[in-house]
Amino acid sequence: MRAMYRSEILRKLRLALPEHCVISDPARMKPYETDGLTALKQTPWLVVLPENEAQVEAVVRICHAGQVPVVPRGAGTGLSGGARPVSDGVVLGLSRMKKVLDIDVANCTARVEPGVRNIVISQQAARHGLYYAPDPSSQIACSIGGNVAENSGGVHCLKYGLTVNNVLGVRALTMRGEWLNIGGQALDQDGYDLLSLMCGSEGMLAIVTEVTVRLLPDPPARRLLQAAFSDVASAAASVAGIISAGIIPAGLEMMDRLAIQAAEDFVHAGYPRDAAAILLCEIDGVETALAEDEQMIRSIMRECGATDVRTAVDAAEQANMWKGRKAAFPAVGRISPDYYCMDGTIPRRHLAQVLAEINRLSEEYGLSVANVFHAGDGNLHPLILYDANKPGELARTEEMGGRILECCVVFGGTVTGEHGVGVEKLNQMCAQFSAHELQQFERLKEAFDPDRLLNPGKAIPTLTRCAEVGGMHVHGADIPFKHLDRF
Repeated sequence: MRAMYRSEILRKLRLALPEHCVISDPARMKPYETDGLTALKQTPWLVVLPENEAQVEAVVRICHAGQVPVVPRGAGTGLSGGARPVSDGVVLGLSRMKKVLDIDVANCTARVEPGVRNIVISQQAARHGLYYAPDPSSQIACSIGGNVAENSGGVHCLKYGLTVNNVLGVRALTMRGEWLNIGGQALDQDGYDLLSLMCGSEGMLAIVTEVTVRLLPDPPARRLLQAAFSDVASAAASVAGIISAGIIPAGLEMMDRLAIQAAEDFVHAGYPRDAAAILLCEIDGVETALAEDEQMIRSIMRECGATDVRTAVDAAEQANMWKGRKAAFPAVGRISPDYYCMDGTIPRRHLAQVLAEINRLSEEYGLSVANVFHAGDGNLHPLILYDANKPGELARTEEMGGRILECCVVFGGTVTGEHGVGVEKLNQMCAQFSAHELQQFERLKEAFDPDRLLNPGKAIPTLTRCAEVGGMHVHGADIPFKHLDRF
């Protein structure tokens, strides 16, 4: 961008927004150069922080006219580089749009701005006996706009679904300045399911400025079981056994020994430090039904080799038990200079096999892995421990992470469950999708953003890139993806 042209765009943006909403000083832009994937950084040209829809629209119209790339950003807790800036572009931060606009108790819905933190929705709804089900581990910090962009889940996504299952409507602005009102308070809408399309679109199709979410009534009762196992395979077998028995827990989470010990040292949740794995299984509903489900779950866990099973009925005891799982990521950060959080999804029946492969890769690369994941729906979050100060270790870590994702694809899974593709998983998208499928993704992007100005370079790899890394059907030739032949 030519300096003279850049100064003119900056002048227009400063006229359109209050002075405190435009950041051009490199030192003040430092927090915006990365999201939660801190290994990938880029200083943007400019950061703008609009406080209402009118200001968002003004920014978009100015940037579109000047053909300036725009990168939407929520709370910056994403873990795939989806909010990483481009050097000649504007970061459009939505964190100051944080009003809970309405809670409709009769319809069990809430209408909120995109910067509202996930946990705030439930806090505001609690006075009416309601709550918002999706609860990512970062829920105290992550925003609902970011949750929509990444289709976030959380520990209760097994029974209550991801963001896409709990959002009823969005209001969004395309890069060409066209307002879209998709969905609403009704349970169903006519036409194509554009609402599902927006959930998980990673800020590449439109900028979400308002979200309508479904609220649920607090269940009459909850019970939380904690089971310890002497090996990971037995814990994985319990997961399959519980689901096969027809029980759908509200949450079914698994942690291995390294994650258990890190969490216990950090928050003292009462986890058994000598266990190879633990399962946290929450059930909710009517008290009389819970007693029967609890006995069945206990029986399945014991049959699969559980060495100890405990039940927390008291709300405070349950909160403490969940505290370790919720704090697992920062807990692991205390035992390693750096860690790389992966995100892949596999069919539940392959849990033991994939975890064994992750362990084998850990030994091959000489890098420890702490496994913390949503066992009930097969969404894995291996945390690869490394030291970025050691030459070449980050590159080895990224290569190992890529191989874990390739493994997920081989076993019938996907390269992401809830963290998105961003810039982190572009190569592994080539392993999962064919050239024709990727071209369809590009056509969809073009329908919303023909100028390719909104969050460019994210989520969809070019066919040239895929041809270089292999792993897809290109120009009539099957090109094997690196490492996949071992399966």
